[in-house]
Amino acid sequence: MDLQKFEWQKKPSSYAIGDNRIEIVSKPYTDLWQKTYYHFQNDNAPVLQTSTTQKFFSFVVKTDFSESHHRFDQCGIVMYLDSEHWIKASTEYDNENDQHLGSVVTNEGYSDWATTTISADIKSVWYRLSRRVDDYRVESSFDGIHFTQMRIFHMTKASDLIKFGVYACSPENSSFKSVFTNLELLPCQWPAHNGQKPDNK
Repeated sequence: MDLQKFEWQKKPSSYAIGDNRIEIVSKPYTDLWQKTYYHFQNDNAPVLQTSTTQKFFSFVVKTDFSESHHRFDQCGIVMYLDSEHWIKASTEYDNENDQHLGSVVTNEGYSDWATTTISADIKSVWYRLSRRVDDYRVESSFDGIHFTQMRIFHMTKASDLIKFGVYACSPENSSFKSVFTNLELLPCQWPAHNGQKPDNK
């Protein structure tokens, strides 16, 4: 992908962009979250995105978070439209044994959170975001070949032009370097459901 077409929604103090490689050093007390349960709102995580009006595509990226070490350190894939409409999928450090592989969908200013626990020994995860008209699927993989569905979702306000890319943050008093490589924009890897009409591309 042409990383020169990516733009910062919120720029970190330290980063590097090279040949199909992005490095982000998170700042302390940065996060994306809106309202639900915790009764606070955070909207200051570094987000680097490109835009498209394509109705059928898949975006793939490999994340490396070997340096994450503090509770809630996280990095992953994002589709950030505005402060009240976005999705993120990431691996979030918890402790020396466990991490949270999960996703947050925020619509109309309210966030949800869906997670599963994975080993803290895992230091790299691939993500794949697929679009089919106005619906989306996010998947994860530990080898870049076999992907497992994390969720299907519908995003309010994501019906034409959308923005998508990567993010990293440290919600508590921490900082770490995350590395994003193998960025690809592919034909949609999310097949039509059996019985659906053929794609109108």
